[in-house]
Amino acid sequence: MPAPARFKLGLVQMRCTTDPHANVERAVAGVRDAATKGASIVCLPELFRTQYFCQREDAALFDLAEPVPGPTTERMAAVAKELGVVVVVSLFERRAAGVYHNTAVVLDADGRVTGRYRKMHIPDDPLFNEKYYFTPGDAAHDDRIDQIGEIAKQASGFRVWKTKYANIGVLICWDQWYPEAARITSLLGADILFYPTAIGWHPAEKAEFGAAQVDAWRTIQRSHAIANGVFVASPNRIGHEDDEPGTRGIEFFGHSFIADPFGRILTEADTEEAVLVATCDPALIEETRRNWPFLRDRRIDAYAPILSRYLGA
Repeated sequence: MPAPARFKLGLVQMRCTTDPHANVERAVAGVRDAATKGASIVCLPELFRTQYFCQREDAALFDLAEPVPGPTTERMAAVAKELGVVVVVSLFERRAAGVYHNTAVVLDADGRVTGRYRKMHIPDDPLFNEKYYFTPGDAAHDDRIDQIGEIAKQASGFRVWKTKYANIGVLICWDQWYPEAARITSLLGADILFYPTAIGWHPAEKAEFGAAQVDAWRTIQRSHAIANGVFVASPNRIGHEDDEPGTRGIEFFGHSFIADPFGRILTEADTEEAVLVATCDPALIEETRRNWPFLRDRRIDAYAPILSRYLGA
C-alpha cells in the first residue's frame, strides 16, 4: 500500500477592520503568502470579512450575511483555482429569509465548492451573542440525507470532504470545546480538523484569567488531536474590537497553531498578524493510531448514555 503524500497546511492569522473589502483582500494576500511558502491547504479565521459583530444584537447587522455561492466565496474560489490550493472560507451565510448560519465553505484546488459546514454549537455569552444571529447546523442522519439530496448532504451535521490533498473536516470556534464533534468528524475519515476561530479576552479579565484561557483553548484542541490521532489546525484573529457602547470590547488573542496527531505543536503564532505553514505527514496518523489505538478500543456498545442531556439527578 503506497504511503499517502505529505502536504503543507497554512493558517492566516489576521486583524479585521471595519472595511469588508479590505478584510477580504487581506485574506487573499494571506492565502497567497501561504501558497508561496508551499501550503496546499489554507484556512482563514472565523468571520474574517468583518469585525466580530456579535458583540451586540442589532437586526440591521443581518445585512452583513451573503449567500453561498456569493461574493466572498467567488473571490476566494478564483484565488484557490489560480494557486491550485484548497481554501477553507468562514463567513456569515444567508440561507433564506430569517435563516442565517455561521458557515465554513471548503473550496477545492480547482475553485469548486466542495462543501460547507454550518456551525453546530452556538454560544451565548457577554459580547458573544451568537444565538441571536446563527441558526445551528442541521444534524441530519445519513438515511435522511440520502432522501433530501446532495445539496443538503453537503451542509448537514458533521462532514468530511475529500479534497485534492487530504480529507478534511471543519468545525468552528465554539465547536472546539466539544470532544463529541471532534470524534465524529474523525470517525468520518478526517486527516485534519480545522477550527476557524474568533476568540479573545474581555480586557477586564485578561490580567487574572488571560493566560489560563489561552492555555485551556490550546489544551482542549491538542487533546482532540491526541484522542483521535489527527492533525488539528486553528486560525484565530487578532486585535481589539469594540462594537458595543459601554463595554471595553474584545481583545482577540491570536495564538493560531497546528498540532500533529500526538498533540505536538508544529507551529504557533503570537498576538501579531502571521501566516503559519507546517508539513503534515499522513503516515504519522497511521503510526500514532497503531501505538495508541484509541479508536480500536472504544466500547461502542456502552456509549448509548452519551445521547442524554444529563445523567444525574
